[in-house]
Amino acid sequence: MTDAGSTIGRIVITGGASGLGAAIADAVAAAGGTPIVLDRVVPGEAPHETYEADVSETRELEALIDGIAERHGGLDGVVTAAGIDRPGHLEDVDATEWERVIRVNLLGTAATVRAALPHLEASGGRVVTVASTLALKGAAGASAYCASKFGVLGFSRALAAETKGRVGVTTLIPGGMSTHFFDDRDEEYRPGTDAKLNDPANVAQAVVFALSQPDGSEIRELLVSHSEESSWP
Repeated sequence: MTDAGSTIGRIVITGGASGLGAAIADAVAAAGGTPIVLDRVVPGEAPHETYEADVSETRELEALIDGIAERHGGLDGVVTAAGIDRPGHLEDVDATEWERVIRVNLLGTAATVRAALPHLEASGGRVVTVASTLALKGAAGASAYCASKFGVLGFSRALAAETKGRVGVTTLIPGGMSTHFFDDRDEEYRPGTDAKLNDPANVAQAVVFALSQPDGSEIRELLVSHSEESSWP
């Protein structure tokens, strides 16, 4: 069931206060949906309904999503845009930081979906997980990120098999985007000055397309990148 006048409805977006997540929240609102943002950092003047959440704290995350669903009378979709990276060679990245990438990107994704799933089954809703072009190929200095995003891809494919006919599942595979995702990296792990990066607003429109599919139609995997993307194929 969707909100009156909306074909998208009530959409929880993790990592929705910045970068791709914020672009998705704006696009959902522009399409007539209700974006519900979860993020570690809540802006002072958030443009959408926003809750502070660390997706790596999975039991707390699940309880929060249950509460949101109760307040909204259900959910129509979730988009798991929260993600981090700690680039560097395996032996050089602090073990705690390496494992946090897995907790945020993979376990946070699974916990978000786990909590939302009963509500999405009730509404015939949709899941959009956010993987990466580095879910399709390995890259030096990205062992944690690749492991987490390969995991998201495998999780999403299994989820689609489990829930087919009941819940829609799309895996978004974005290429590099013009966001602050790369800001805190050492220079060697930042895109070069000649890198071709996509506008996250373009990727957000693809997410709205997936969320807007009619009953019985599924966008199972959706790769969106700049036309001169360097990490694909």
